[in-house]
Amino acid sequence: MKINKLFFCLFTLLLVSVSSANAQKERNEGIIRSTLRGLEYEIKAGFNIGGTSPMPLPVEIRSLEKYNPTIAIAIEGDVNKYFGKKWGVGIGLRLENKGMKTDAKVKNYHMEMIAEDGGEMKGAWTGYVRTKVRNSYLTIPVLALYKVSPRWVVKAGPYVSFLTEGEFSGSAYNGYLRNENPIGEKVNVPSATYDFSKDIRTFQWGTQIGTEWKAFSHLSIYADLTWGLNSIFPEDFDSVTFDMYPIYANIGFAYLF
Repeated sequence: MKINKLFFCLFTLLLVSVSSANAQKERNEGIIRSTLRGLEYEIKAGFNIGGTSPMPLPVEIRSLEKYNPTIAIAIEGDVNKYFGKKWGVGIGLRLENKGMKTDAKVKNYHMEMIAEDGGEMKGAWTGYVRTKVRNSYLTIPVLALYKVSPRWVVKAGPYVSFLTEGEFSGSAYNGYLRNENPIGEKVNVPSATYDFSKDIRTFQWGTQIGTEWKAFSHLSIYADLTWGLNSIFPEDFDSVTFDMYPIYANIGFAYLF
């Protein structure tokens, strides 16, 4: 009985080994076939550093007191197709966060906010503004590729993003509000809050440019700059009177198949 059990265990182990070897062989053959067709696959993991800001900064924002890029992770899968030794095209699917926390000193900054007693206020705010932005996107970049050398690749092209979860909120403190406009009635406000999360645009588009350096046969280091070309708020949104653009650098590692 013991010999039969041992034989059964060895036979099972052999079947698993053969099955794993065959599966690995099929994967390797598939990768080889793709390489011969000029196809490359890669998985990326990195983080975004940047901010959501008007460009250029309006005169109402007098100074940036604090800036925290927060933890913003990006995970991406890409398929690249080369049409020769140099040129190619790539398409990707990226799950990413874009966020920041800032403190700014402002003057006559248009605001709609809620006071500590729950009352709504609107007007020109002079004082300090604390803002938190944290948006999650499903992003699809479509990029032109150019191999500068066997190790270096530069990439550029458009992207589209779909908002999956958004937050744009904050507080105003240590200042005063002029009712409706900069010459309206002055009201001292110790603290108030605002939340425009529900007003964030669900569709974003922009441009991306970057580079990738192959450190090893299967490992690369990459850096991309993404610049949104439409404001995160729709055109009819007037609580913020200037356009806000997401501008972020994405830095990380890529595994090449």
